[in-house]
Amino acid sequence: MRLLKSTAIIGAFTLVSRVLGLVRDILIARFLGAGGISDAFFTAFKLPNLFRRMFAEGAFNAAFIPLYARRIEEEGQEKADEFASEAMAMLFTVVAAIIIVFEVTMPWSLSLIGYGLDRAIDPITGVSPYYLAVLYAQITMPYLIFMSMTALFSGVLNTKNYFALAAGVPIVLNVFMISTLAWLGLNGASQKIIGLGLSSAISVSGLVQMGLVIWGCRRAGMKIGLRRPRLTPGVKRLFILGVPGLISAGITQINLLVSHSIATLRESAASWLTYADRLYQLPLGMIGIAMGVALLPSLARSLRAGNEAGATEQLNRAIEIAMFFTLPAAFALATIPEFLISGLYERGAFVADTTVQTAKALRMFAYGLPAFVLIKVLTPAFFARENTKTPMKFAALSALINIVLGVTLFFSIGFQGLALATSVAAWTNVVCLLSVLMGKGHCTPDGRLLSRLPRISLASAVMAAGLMYSVRYAEGFLAKNFIIDAATLVAVCAAGLCIYAAAAGLLRAFSMNDIRGVFKRKAG
Repeated sequence: MRLLKSTAIIGAFTLVSRVLGLVRDILIARFLGAGGISDAFFTAFKLPNLFRRMFAEGAFNAAFIPLYARRIEEEGQEKADEFASEAMAMLFTVVAAIIIVFEVTMPWSLSLIGYGLDRAIDPITGVSPYYLAVLYAQITMPYLIFMSMTALFSGVLNTKNYFALAAGVPIVLNVFMISTLAWLGLNGASQKIIGLGLSSAISVSGLVQMGLVIWGCRRAGMKIGLRRPRLTPGVKRLFILGVPGLISAGITQINLLVSHSIATLRESAASWLTYADRLYQLPLGMIGIAMGVALLPSLARSLRAGNEAGATEQLNRAIEIAMFFTLPAAFALATIPEFLISGLYERGAFVADTTVQTAKALRMFAYGLPAFVLIKVLTPAFFARENTKTPMKFAALSALINIVLGVTLFFSIGFQGLALATSVAAWTNVVCLLSVLMGKGHCTPDGRLLSRLPRISLASAVMAAGLMYSVRYAEGFLAKNFIIDAATLVAVCAAGLCIYAAAAGLLRAFSMNDIRGVFKRKAG
């Protein structure tokens, strides 16, 4: 149950970060709504957010942690820290070069994710959405190097089982953005100025996050410093593993970028997809990402000790725990998306039609939520064995499916087809990952997992039925007042949680002994 305990620590901090992120998005919706300027800001924010999710939420650590852990076991802490210093020097150099290239070419390179943004000057706002996005993106680009360094030092902390600080630093980003929104928005600043303020807050928060994890490593006794970059054998191995890892672990983000670029062909569609993305990212961050971060060091230790059976057991329990928390979230998001979005966002510049459109995307994303989480759980089984190429191949296949299907559905059923294509691509990725793991004997579902998954699904369905019934009465309480709407949402969600807990207990989908085991000390 150590895995569950580590996941709980990471999930708790991630929950705080995601709740603050939800507050941030509510304020963004209040002051920016859905239009040209919000499309510009969300497009600019995609670049640093992509790197944050790919680096800080697992991809870099997927390559770095096994190599760092091996150095500790085979050569000691001093040699491991020397390897980390070499990796940091090379990573700093590469990312700095990427930033310079993007800064210089931004007026053209932003077309990769903002192709459809209008280049013409809006007569009302006096700005061009595309070139405003270029400005915002140039301001946020330094965030990339700060987050790269944060990812490396977070990987060091995770390897030594110091999960709390690494999981907590993303809170800084939301604190900075919320403070900026409150200050500028409540003082009547224009939407353009609010976007500039948010872009600046993103970069400054990255610097603070980097400082915090460096401080944490120093306090924990790790001695890692910047040195002249050299392509040592250890660094070469890191990049051989890291490049495929970045692609495969970041597949969800790559798919979202593709969807975003296509969505810019229709005004406001990029904003609708972004608001929907934020909601399903809440359970994804709490469960999938937290589980993946905690699982990788655990699997790596088991495999280093030659305990293949223990690694298989850990993977089974990780899938079980992930689905226990993910399936009810997916059922809820698919069943009552309009109610959730209306209660959270519908006020100020966020109007009723925006709620309807965002709900269409959220429902499609909900269908893929279990797959998004399973990708985060299954890929560590490859990374712990220093195999990053296989997930990369499946990531490429998934991305191809997402692009082709996304374009087809966008022009046939509308922008929500982009979200549906992302979900289909994710499920394809899961099927491929599972087939290889099972074929090689690295993932053998045991009787407990096979018994509990149907029970979890049935308990989630019962909860969804209860939510549909509850919302029929709760909708009348929504008043476009944040406090009243928040209280209504909490009441409905609490009711759903109680229904799910009761159904899961009656169906024996989970045992309280599993929870108690987290808090018991092992004898000796």
